[in-house]
Amino acid sequence: MKNKNEVWIGVEQLNNDPVLNELSNQEFAEPADILPIVEKSLEWGSSRRDFLKYLGFSLGAATLAASCDIPVRRAIPYVIKPDTIVPGVATYYASTFVQGGDYCAVLVKTREGRPIKIEGNSLSKVTKGATSARAQAAVLSLYDTHRFPQAGTMEAGKFQKISWEELDRAVAGGLNAKNEIRIIADTKMSPTGQRVIAEFQAAYPNTKVVMYDAVSSSAMLEANAATLGEKSIPDYHFDKAEVILSFGADFLGTWISPIEYASQYAVNRKVDPEHPKMSRHIQVESHMSMTGSNADNRVLIKPSEMGAAIAALYNELAALNGATSVSAPNLNDKAKAALKKAAADLNAAKGKSLVVSGSNNIGEQTLVNAINAMLDSYGNTIDFTNASMQRKGIDGDIQGLIGEMNAGTVNAVFLMGANPAFDLPNAEAFKTAFAKVPLKVSFANIPDETTALCNYVAPAHHFLESWGDAEPKRGHYSLIQPTISPLFKTRQAEESLLRWAGSANLKLDSDQPYFDYLRWNWEQQMFAQQSRFATFQIFWDSTLHDGVFEVAQAAKTVSFQGDVAAAAAKVSKPAGSELEIAFFETVNQGAGQYAHNPWLQEMPDPVARTAWGNYLAIPISWDGGNEWQGFKNLNPDEAKGKADIVEVDVNGVTQRVTCVRQFGQPEGGVALALGYGRQIVGQAGRNVGVNVYPWLSIDANGHTQYYASTVSVSDKVAEEKEFACVQYHHTMGVKGIDPKTNEEINVDEKTVMTLGAGFSGRPHGAFHHLPGQPQGSCGTDGTYP
Repeated sequence: MKNKNEVWIGVEQLNNDPVLNELSNQEFAEPADILPIVEKSLEWGSSRRDFLKYLGFSLGAATLAASCDIPVRRAIPYVIKPDTIVPGVATYYASTFVQGGDYCAVLVKTREGRPIKIEGNSLSKVTKGATSARAQAAVLSLYDTHRFPQAGTMEAGKFQKISWEELDRAVAGGLNAKNEIRIIADTKMSPTGQRVIAEFQAAYPNTKVVMYDAVSSSAMLEANAATLGEKSIPDYHFDKAEVILSFGADFLGTWISPIEYASQYAVNRKVDPEHPKMSRHIQVESHMSMTGSNADNRVLIKPSEMGAAIAALYNELAALNGATSVSAPNLNDKAKAALKKAAADLNAAKGKSLVVSGSNNIGEQTLVNAINAMLDSYGNTIDFTNASMQRKGIDGDIQGLIGEMNAGTVNAVFLMGANPAFDLPNAEAFKTAFAKVPLKVSFANIPDETTALCNYVAPAHHFLESWGDAEPKRGHYSLIQPTISPLFKTRQAEESLLRWAGSANLKLDSDQPYFDYLRWNWEQQMFAQQSRFATFQIFWDSTLHDGVFEVAQAAKTVSFQGDVAAAAAKVSKPAGSELEIAFFETVNQGAGQYAHNPWLQEMPDPVARTAWGNYLAIPISWDGGNEWQGFKNLNPDEAKGKADIVEVDVNGVTQRVTCVRQFGQPEGGVALALGYGRQIVGQAGRNVGVNVYPWLSIDANGHTQYYASTVSVSDKVAEEKEFACVQYHHTMGVKGIDPKTNEEINVDEKTVMTLGAGFSGRPHGAFHHLPGQPQGSCGTDGTYP
């Protein structure tokens, strides 16, 4: 059975399943039958999902059914109206959204002094007016009632309010110049913030900054430092590339700077009469990512085969360029054949090709650098003139700190944005060592797992209440300005550090001490880098208005100087396991830092279309007719709003996880998102999904690895009857011709008839050109048209 648009939405509809028809007929039920409201449903202990379900749907429907009038609320006018506020007329402020390595230049829309909407700032040459879901949702987190209201102490995980004066005396009294002090942070991009830390280090010389990222690019940073002389992320130019190959880097979704890369990528993907050529994109990956779903060709591998795949591509290119090959682990024949063809395409586009990798293995990143050197990518599609500052964390530093704390040599720890008690693979080891530190202070403005272990909380402002700056790329600066007065008695983390350091540059008698410090630093540092404005005041006013300030940088050239043979010895080796699991970052939850934001919890994953949790993506097999089935025949009733719960065991640690059937998963591979399973966070994110960080591992070089090869998945052990999936499965309206009947059918349902098994997610089967579609249409099995 087809619907009126001649698109099948699943085999249940194709086979005219009577249960599915009954559910469809219930879509527009009478209000009285929708959701019965009982007193227990409205208890304070109910989850946010229940709250939305009952209050947002049932009561709304009941109100409409009763034709209730909306009560009139009369506004009281200002006695003395501020000049800058006109009721009903929006005011816009240029600012910057920054959360760890996430960056976006934004315009904040306010009404009557309240931020209500975030849009992109088109004056930024980095983001070019685009935004992300995370930036858009950040306005809601401003009004989070779970934020810490003021300074406080933590006793057995319980927050107790104290005054800022009491906190300052306690912290400053616990510090002296001989103390071993550590500041644990995620990536920090603020140039003024760096100056603050330098002043703090001047007062306390034994202070060190330990910077790490939960979703790490540590291996890339170390490989670039060793082989290119630059310990930074390069400036990638996807808009200049004719052939792009990605090894697991979801650059359109989550990798490094997706807002920037998506804009670049789109330039050469649009085909029109004036631009009839489009770039080719090959994605090598172990789970279906947003970037992979846009690729022309997907090469499916198991996670442990990533090193073998990178080495195989290197050897193919080395053979084409007369270079020495390296010893490479065995790779499955299908992927090897696909990479041989990819190497030819890349080599034919020398100077206009680009290879990127999301791997956190230093040997693999070194080989990727060698590949780009052979393809003449440096100086063309890759350069370091405007290197990215959006990833600075080094995995080995946080692991080294655990050893220091265990030894009892650390006197004080300050936490700035990081949550190592949750997002480290060895979080339990961190907790044990952290307990041995006498003074522990967190600048978090919402509860988290590490803050609960601290002595003191010095909550920072929300970014919409803050002054600050950012340098996401070398020579590209952004200002952060407040769009509302602080809603709580919070204080900027930088101001706290300057106070405790006794900085002479902080004006304590000022209404806004950190604003004055920021402005002073910009006069000292940034004003001298330009010649357009004669006075600092004019320069400052212009930059504050535009939100961005960009300075041309001297060109930086690099040359590859790495040892490829030594690198090849460090790559991951195929495990040969029957089943492996990949862990990945989602566009909404990230590494878990956005778990408290209900808008992002409610946002469906753009690939799986699931919400409110992480779901185990399982592969799908096809029977050659009108049926497909999930791994172990799991989730046969997805279309009926039900999903199966299984037990997943990774290295002896077992958790229960709900499944989702996922096209594009390789046989023998499952996948699960990071960032869920938070225990200490706002109500919206508490106990949502499962925490996968204990399943992560650390390789011999100290880098976190985002896969596991020792994994087992049980048969169904329970059923999730409220499966949070907003779209049943992957119907995109793509059609093909059934060779047996010559009937035009939906490709999702009988893909193999015309496109090969790979299109439906299996790693086997040939890709054939779809009639009516351009050559280069997407194939997911690793072969080319």
